[in-house]
Amino acid sequence: MAFVERSGIRVLTMGDADYPRRLRMCEDAPVVLYYKGVADLNRQRVINIVGTRQCTAYGQDIIRRFVGDLRQLCPDVLIVSGLAYGVDIHAHRNALENGFDTVGVLAHGLDRIYPHHHRDTAAEMVGHGGLLTEYMSQTQALPNNFRQRNRIVAGMSDATILVESAYRGGGLITCRIAQEYGRDVFAFPGAVGMPFSEGCNRMIQNNTAALIMSAEDFIEAMGWKVRGKMEEVRGKMEEGELFPELTGEERAVVEVLRQTNDLQLNMLSVRTNIPVGQMAALLFQLEMKGVVKAYAGGNYHLVN
Repeated sequence: MAFVERSGIRVLTMGDADYPRRLRMCEDAPVVLYYKGVADLNRQRVINIVGTRQCTAYGQDIIRRFVGDLRQLCPDVLIVSGLAYGVDIHAHRNALENGFDTVGVLAHGLDRIYPHHHRDTAAEMVGHGGLLTEYMSQTQALPNNFRQRNRIVAGMSDATILVESAYRGGGLITCRIAQEYGRDVFAFPGAVGMPFSEGCNRMIQNNTAALIMSAEDFIEAMGWKVRGKMEEVRGKMEEGELFPELTGEERAVVEVLRQTNDLQLNMLSVRTNIPVGQMAALLFQLEMKGVVKAYAGGNYHLVN
């Protein structure tokens, strides 16, 4: 506790509003998290980018193009990774270069940075994202801790993006956990026979990850088309001009999605206080009217 107070670290428990709400929904979520940073862990859109520690020039180029294009298409995204060598550190650094907040989930206490060579990047992330861990100070980076931290990376995110991976690797563990949590998983394909593309290619082949080749593919699959006339749409909704044919309960659903888009049925039921069975019928009607659209992972998106 003395270290926490001295270092400006926030202690987040499950009852705190700032605790990652997506992670709270996971049955094995940590009871306590230690956080040093400025980013909102409950940002409307949160993704993680993971993969091999032996990131090739091909993988680095994918990350650079993906993050750069994502900045143009969907600028309000929190990018999460594990601060490790390879894909992780390239994801963090490209996020910072493009003005994204980025959070590193650590496998040790906040009194150290591992690997040591990433200290400067970690220090920059504290002011443009943050560092997050479930481990107290003086906890060393033991091998099992890395597997444990992968569930936080997966659980606090809407989607997991695998860039490069060998047949076995930590990135595949994160993908598997994300699938168990009911989150979306995507993978970039690689050349046949290349060792650090085999994991991605096999996940795509087995339909355990959706193939993407660009940021545009990703936001299309997630329903995150944020270009257009959002302010105009919001204005019309406030004036009651948009969707005039909706019932009162349908309007309540639309209003919740306007505030926090891409929610699952259960969350919509809680937010509107409408029973789950009735909510399912309302969402079906809204789909038929072209007001909402269902996406992978059971998320409902308000059509702009």
